Amino acid sequence: MKILRALAASLLFAILLLATYYVHIRFFTVNVVFYAAIADGVIAALLTGLVMSGSRSFNGFEKLLLVVIWILSGYAFAISVPTVLDRSLSFYILEKLQQRGGGIQQSRFADVFTKEYLKEHRLVDVRLTEQLQSGTIVIHDGCVKLTEKGQRLAAASRYFRQNFLPKQRLLMGQYSSDLTDPFRNSADISDYKCQ
Repeated sequence: MKILRALAASLLFAILLLATYYVHIRFFTVNVVFYAAIADGVIAALLTGLVMSGSRSFNGFEKLLLVVIWILSGYAFAISVPTVLDRSLSFYILEKLQQRGGGIQQSRFADVFTKEYLKEHRLVDVRLTEQLQSGTIVIHDGCVKLTEKGQRLAAASRYFRQNFLPKQRLLMGQYSSDLTDPFRNSADISDYKCQ
């Protein structure tokens, strides 16, 4: 009987999550899609927890566990649905192929990314906004600089990339370690640097 009640409460959570997300994106401003979706998950979990608080079917610890499960489910939703669709180059490729009648010459994909993707999705604006909101960068006099938090995250990301991503990954029919150190062949363009 507890399992059925837990499933019913989880269904209520799912409904509240979708409703909260919908109301948030339709009627309120959103700074960063990922953070907004996480907040929606927490709100839905807490609302469901409040509804469940009067239930005698579960003890306090079980109620707490359900709320934790719902928060984690909200986090999974935030990453897996709105954030993936917002950020995914893979979905962009599918949508762009569909827009172009189902096919694009493979040799033209570099043009599609540099001339269309960046502009259509305002990619630079979106990513800089996310980093500003995250506190990993500051922009001062037209210069984008890492904060201490940004330095730590960049170092951790680079360490993980170099040590814990696949050393032999399939890229267009060949196995390569290129993505474990994508900067290894980067040109040193010093005119990008801030003074």
